[in-house]
Amino acid sequence: MKKSTIWAIAIIMGLSFLGLLYLQISYIEEMAKMKKEQFDESVNRSLYQASRNLEMNETLRYLEKDVNEVERRAVTQDSLIVNGLDGSIQQAHQFSVSADDGTFYSAFELKTFATKPANVPKAMMMRTDKDQLSEATKSLQEVVRNRYVYQKALLDEVVYNILYTASEKPLKERVNFKLLDLDIRQELQNNGINIPYHFTVHTADGREVYRCPEYNEEGEDMSYEQVLFRNDPSSKKGIVRLHFPDMSSYIFSSVQFMIPSVIFTLVLLITFIFTIFIIFRQKRYTEIKNDFINNMTHELKTPISSISLAAQMLNDDSVNKSPAMMKHLGGVIGDESRRLRFLVEKVLQMSMFDRKTASFKKKELDLNELLEQTAGTFSLRVEHTGGKITMEIEAVDSALYVDEVHFQNAITNLMDNAVKYRKPDQPINIHIRTWNEGQHVCFSISDDGQGIKKENVKKIFDKFYRVHTGNVHDVKGFGLGLAYVKKIINLHDGEIKCESELGKGTKFIVKLPVIDAALNNKE
Repeated sequence: MKKSTIWAIAIIMGLSFLGLLYLQISYIEEMAKMKKEQFDESVNRSLYQASRNLEMNETLRYLEKDVNEVERRAVTQDSLIVNGLDGSIQQAHQFSVSADDGTFYSAFELKTFATKPANVPKAMMMRTDKDQLSEATKSLQEVVRNRYVYQKALLDEVVYNILYTASEKPLKERVNFKLLDLDIRQELQNNGINIPYHFTVHTADGREVYRCPEYNEEGEDMSYEQVLFRNDPSSKKGIVRLHFPDMSSYIFSSVQFMIPSVIFTLVLLITFIFTIFIIFRQKRYTEIKNDFINNMTHELKTPISSISLAAQMLNDDSVNKSPAMMKHLGGVIGDESRRLRFLVEKVLQMSMFDRKTASFKKKELDLNELLEQTAGTFSLRVEHTGGKITMEIEAVDSALYVDEVHFQNAITNLMDNAVKYRKPDQPINIHIRTWNEGQHVCFSISDDGQGIKKENVKKIFDKFYRVHTGNVHDVKGFGLGLAYVKKIINLHDGEIKCESELGKGTKFIVKLPVIDAALNNKE
């Protein structure tokens, strides 16, 4: 599959997942917003009703108080009149309300009539019953009218006392805070809110007159206010301020059922991204494998061709089989066979390390001597290009506990890379330096060759990776050298890193434990 096709699928699927995630989050936010609006409306409605209850309770208290006082000042008069002619009895009950100065300002009178039926003729009795019914109706109307006047007088006095007496009292004397708390709780429950709340009561100028016992400031930034005695003068009004410490949890609880869907979408998105990453990595590995096969074919073709050509010459009767010629052909076959065996063994070594079947034969070696020996081996190749190898030995503790063959091969690979990747038709100069860092000994191999691009530096230790040169095979190799070096250094508890700049050269830095630390790690 083409890389562009993979990218197109990845972008479409990624945008789809992001769109789905955005819709889910938007839906959650909208639900939370609606729940918050409903919550605000319910709280404000509850506070408003609680404030009305407070005013009604105050009115009731004053009404009861004034009724009791009025009844104590009330005057009652009872009268009983007997008519000697017909034996009828007239009873009257008068109730009057007087002011503090003795003036009567409200009164009503209830009259009752009774007759002796034996003293009244039957014809008159029917008329008398009708007259009594009419008289009773008029008396009832009079009672209702007078009671209305009486009740109106009581209410007028209550209103007068509330307007000119209650509002003059301090707020803390007018408000029963326990009753207010009970009203607020009851109204909140009536509106479907049953979570803890804290409240305070303030005067109009901001002075606090009450704070609930369990009050804390958590959630105070989202508070609700309601005016108490809102029809009183501005300076006499009160303010109740309410807040909910657990309001956020309450709002969140209404949308938490959507959280699993968001989590599942995120898991799917992460899984999709990981899958795309694996696809691109596998594609890169496929490209590296193909590059390796091409390089291996190119590397193996040369020795096979040389051996094949030598064999043909040996079988060709027209070729003079002199001892010198036979020795030359035998040498070619031997050299190319060794080269072919070396290439095959190089691949097999990496295969053994991957399967973790390789074994080390470690012994004590001196790093300074080992580097000097390897530099001497490469000196002819470097001098042949017109360059030279310089050494800077600064390490005092240079004893290592390593496998001689593999470790020397690692150093050889680093030196070989410096020579192979020199600038075309220019001399190569290699500088080797050793030094100590605590319980470690370090060495660096730097050159002034072609260098490596920054984006390729972190990949050069990958197996089969080679810096892309298209179809040009001017530098031979499988892309296994640096992977082998890193594997060997890591298995010796060391570290290796590369510093390079394109066109200026490359520097490899290796850090290994000195022999005491290496033996301790082994133990």
